[in-house]
Amino acid sequence: MSEAAATGTFLRRLMPKGLYTRSLLIIIVPMVLLQGVLAFVFLERHYQLVTERLSSAVAQDIAALARLHDLQPTPENDERLARIARDELSLQVEFLPSQPLPQERPRPFFSIIDEALSSQLADSLKRPFWIDTVGRSNFVEIRVTLADATMKVLARRNLAYASNSHIFLVWMVGASVVLITVAILFLRNQIRPILALAAAAESFGKGRAGPDFKVRGAREVREAGRAFLDMRDRIERQIEQRTTMLAGVSHDLRTMLTRFRLQLALLDETPEIEDLNRDVDEMSRMLEAYLAFVRGDAGEAPSPTDVPGLLDELKRAVETSGVRASVESHGPDTAVVRPDAFRRCLGNLVSNAARFSTRIAIQAINDGRTLEIRIDDDGPGIPLEKREEVFRPFLRLDQARNQDHGGTGLGLAITRDIARSHGGDVTLESSPLGGLRAVVRVPA
Repeated sequence: MSEAAATGTFLRRLMPKGLYTRSLLIIIVPMVLLQGVLAFVFLERHYQLVTERLSSAVAQDIAALARLHDLQPTPENDERLARIARDELSLQVEFLPSQPLPQERPRPFFSIIDEALSSQLADSLKRPFWIDTVGRSNFVEIRVTLADATMKVLARRNLAYASNSHIFLVWMVGASVVLITVAILFLRNQIRPILALAAAAESFGKGRAGPDFKVRGAREVREAGRAFLDMRDRIERQIEQRTTMLAGVSHDLRTMLTRFRLQLALLDETPEIEDLNRDVDEMSRMLEAYLAFVRGDAGEAPSPTDVPGLLDELKRAVETSGVRASVESHGPDTAVVRPDAFRRCLGNLVSNAARFSTRIAIQAINDGRTLEIRIDDDGPGIPLEKREEVFRPFLRLDQARNQDHGGTGLGLAITRDIARSHGGDVTLESSPLGGLRAVVRVPA
């Protein structure tokens, strides 16, 4: 994998998956970048320029006091200079006996005032000096080496740098917070109809009674919502029409088969009549299978279902045919499914396993979100390349094991159709028992 591809994969992993979060990033990231540029320009241009000018004025005042002292180094002159500095320049000046300058303290990381004031003092004084902006919170201490003394100066910080810079930063951060808050509220209101549409579509796809969905939001979202409602209505009408038609066809065909049975019952018992009775029974069974496959049990409403009880019922049913069966259940006992359809789904798999094996193990795992049913057997199994084909309607394998032994070839097709109507699926795997494992996964 190239470096560019690896970088793209890493960025895709970092990118949020939700539309709401991505929309917020579209707003927040440019805003943060803009605020960063504005802050940099302000600090680099305006703030630093004002600080340099203020520092230059303080440095020139200190340099003038030093020159006046050198012109007349007397105690009287020093007192007069200290008074002028206090009254006219807002500086506290003290002339001390000549002494070495203190060692320079470590400067803070953000030391614009140190750099600006030090640079201006070096240009104005042309003599050794020491500056401390760390020791006192509201003052800057400066010591200057004179010819016969050391001048100590305390200057207020607001004289040496722009003290109102925090107002700009506060306004900038405050405006950003207000804008982001408004954006969050606005986006949440815009995303809510999309989430409602997704929830309604998911519920409808799983065959459940969805929430009361109302078309609202932006124009494009309203159009998508109306298209979904129209699609749902068309599908429901089609299902209703198909069910009504199938009910009529089923009634007519059952009537004909009933007539056949009555006519056969009036005839004498002969081997030929017995064969005809078996053919009529086979036709009835095939008719029920075809109708069940087309109907799909769509009219049944989901309800909380006792999964361990259902599995025990299937276990007792297969044990009557001499097959050993066991049931294990892990997690909550209840899952929201269509009871009859789900019983039929599992029943097809269990009965199919019972036809070709002597031992069946049924296991239910419910983590609160997904219900997984595993049905293992010790039969001959199904080849790996054929495991997906067996779900096709009317397809029967030629090998020793097929999906509907002696039947219509609809057993696994109906099973997968029911599982997918619940929002899940059915897959086939190799079983630890040596045969086939059928796995049903549906939302719990």
